[in-house]
Amino acid sequence: MSAPERIPPRSVTATDPAAAELLARGELTVRGRIREASNAALYCTVTHEDREAACVYKPVAGERPLWDFPDGTLAGREVAAYEVSRATGWDLVPPTVLRDGPYGEGMCQLWIETAPGAELLALVDGEEPEPGWKAIGFAEADEGRTALLVHADDDRLRRLSVLDAVINNADRKGGHLLPTADGRLYGIDHGVTFHTENKLRTLLWGWAGEPLHEEALDVLKGLRDGLTPSGPLTAALTPLLTPAEIDATRARVDALLSSGTHPKPGTEWPAIPWPPV
Repeated sequence: MSAPERIPPRSVTATDPAAAELLARGELTVRGRIREASNAALYCTVTHEDREAACVYKPVAGERPLWDFPDGTLAGREVAAYEVSRATGWDLVPPTVLRDGPYGEGMCQLWIETAPGAELLALVDGEEPEPGWKAIGFAEADEGRTALLVHADDDRLRRLSVLDAVINNADRKGGHLLPTADGRLYGIDHGVTFHTENKLRTLLWGWAGEPLHEEALDVLKGLRDGLTPSGPLTAALTPLLTPAEIDATRARVDALLSSGTHPKPGTEWPAIPWPPV
């Protein structure tokens, strides 16, 4: 009698409810290193029972020390960004967990395949953006030419700008924006977030000072409820952040609700990351 044919494992996507469990419980196999990453980032596959997926594993041991963030905390901050994203209902961050792996504890995040040709950023001539685009600022282009850096006037980016304001993202670059073939948009690389001081540094300044949409205000109210001392979001963040960082997150949500507007660039910290991509 011949052996039964092995059924190949089912691939899991970011919208699959089983994605986080797969990342947390599955067997990690390292396939290669993502060399352009500033910290150790390993491309892996993760398999559990009849499911598998590609993922990124960033071990804490591979984190470079930073002068303004405590050592060994970047992986936890990545997971915290996912927890806040999940609480918004927008699901702008791919499923992300903190787990043990081949090189010790680290962040494990579902790999996202991007859609080619989805243009979200551009350098254009002139002093004003075309319809459908928002101005970021002027940047030096090729051969010393100055051009206007713009981003798409896209509701997905607008939601992400609100999330960045809540988590105090100090490094929102163009390469961290992942549009997919099904029309979704994900943001990645959230290791430098949740600082107690204002460090918001992003390319998504196009709505600065404009009123927040009603949708965003409703989401912020939900975050405020979840961030009460006994709230579910506070419980999810407690193993990942310090009490002071959770308090600062709560204060940022309150400030956004109080102002009712998208934040403006600060003066105590560079407002745009460099390089922007």
